[in-house]
Amino acid sequence: MAATFGLMIAAFGGTASALPAKAATNSIPIVFSVAVDPVEFGLVDSLNRPGGNITGVALLSVQLGPKLLELLHELVPAATVVAVLVNPTSPMAETLLRDAGVTARTLGLQVHVLHAKTERDFDSVFATLLQLRVGALVIGADAFFTDHGKQLAALALRHGVPAIYPTREFAMSGGLISYGPSITESWRVMGIYTSRILKGEKPADLPVQQVTKVELVINLITAKALGLTVPPSLLARADEVIE
Repeated sequence: MAATFGLMIAAFGGTASALPAKAATNSIPIVFSVAVDPVEFGLVDSLNRPGGNITGVALLSVQLGPKLLELLHELVPAATVVAVLVNPTSPMAETLLRDAGVTARTLGLQVHVLHAKTERDFDSVFATLLQLRVGALVIGADAFFTDHGKQLAALALRHGVPAIYPTREFAMSGGLISYGPSITESWRVMGIYTSRILKGEKPADLPVQQVTKVELVINLITAKALGLTVPPSLLARADEVIE
């Protein structure tokens, strides 16, 4: 998703909006929020010196993929068969799956990879989870999944599948657990940069900001509904507990 404010573009829908915005203009200022390395994906020349007409915010969602699997394993240690859900059209999918595979081998887990790129795919994904006797689900970072977080949380609960996702909105919407960068913080930085650009500063002079604030949110209501007991050690590390 992208929005135009005066003479600039705010691309807050990840690479799905940032890359088309960059391709569309080299003159209108652009501020983005992405969950990938913006240098690796060609959005900017470097973090400190973005260059051109674009700058923004980079979150740590992809880098935290292994931690999601570790936290889910800590919460549901009996689940030796897990699944990772990715959007196959996402530029982050390959990195997510590679890191998940390494972590799964370390933890002694069997991993199944499932794909969803449209809302119509969700029912078949959860049907497959039951067929494979999957004990827990990691939902990979992706703007599409974020937009459908409430639906995914409801489906996971309905099918009795413990699931984790890297934004707090998932747990707030009824998901079991979330661990990831603060979306609110990324929007705050985007707002500051938008204001500064509208006042005359150039994107090339504004370094890409990395959101380092990470939040662990646990939904005890959902845990109870799933018949899970959250370890005290995990509760003690939570930034927020929903009761």
